[in-house]
Amino acid sequence: MKTRIAGAALTALLMIGAGYAALFIAPTDVRQGEVYRIMFFHISCWAAMFIALAVSFAGNIAWLVTNRLKWDWLGVSGAEVGVACCTAGLVTGPLWGRPVWGIWWTWDARLTTTFILWLLYISYLLLRGLIEDPQRRASLSAIFGIFAFLDVPLVYMSNRLWRTQHPQPVLFGGEGSGLAPVMLKVLMVCMAAIVVVMTLVLTDRYRLERLRYELDELRVEIESRAEEGNPITTKGEG
Repeated sequence: MKTRIAGAALTALLMIGAGYAALFIAPTDVRQGEVYRIMFFHISCWAAMFIALAVSFAGNIAWLVTNRLKWDWLGVSGAEVGVACCTAGLVTGPLWGRPVWGIWWTWDARLTTTFILWLLYISYLLLRGLIEDPQRRASLSAIFGIFAFLDVPLVYMSNRLWRTQHPQPVLFGGEGSGLAPVMLKVLMVCMAAIVVVMTLVLTDRYRLERLRYELDELRVEIESRAEEGNPITTKGEG
């Protein structure tokens, strides 16, 4: 418990530092003005999303190979956190794009593939809610999750493969891409902060899924004993 509290405190400090750096240390962009500062957390949300969905993808494959439920728990945890990060990215994008592009949304390759990705993982989570049997739920959702992940490379490569409203990649782009040194350092700090938050949330979500499974197992055991006429008694009961 103390370790978790310490980790949460350090994460809070990192987020405060990242927010301060984005607002006050990074210089104002000559063309976009102050609104561009949304970029530091917009891009960071996508980085966290890619990591979370990659974790989900790994969990889905591991479940199909081993049939161990801990991998199913990891798969759904990564998917839920990935959906949260994707939602944050889809919200912050228009807030940045409207003042710069003059439009809230356009169906270019980047936005369209990302919206499809969001729908796919929402469907993944809905599918899990429709199946009660843990083994069958884990297998079907793992297959669907692997299929959904195929859109992730398309999202990442969309503004490299097609002409889009989005500019060329800021990181790992071609000649002429990149950020000013101070901007890049601030982006790295913000990205680290968001990824750490994502990791903490994913870890807690994994614990929740494990506890949910243990609770279901206990409920089944209680019902089974009750049917056999041997109900479980608590201390102090006769």
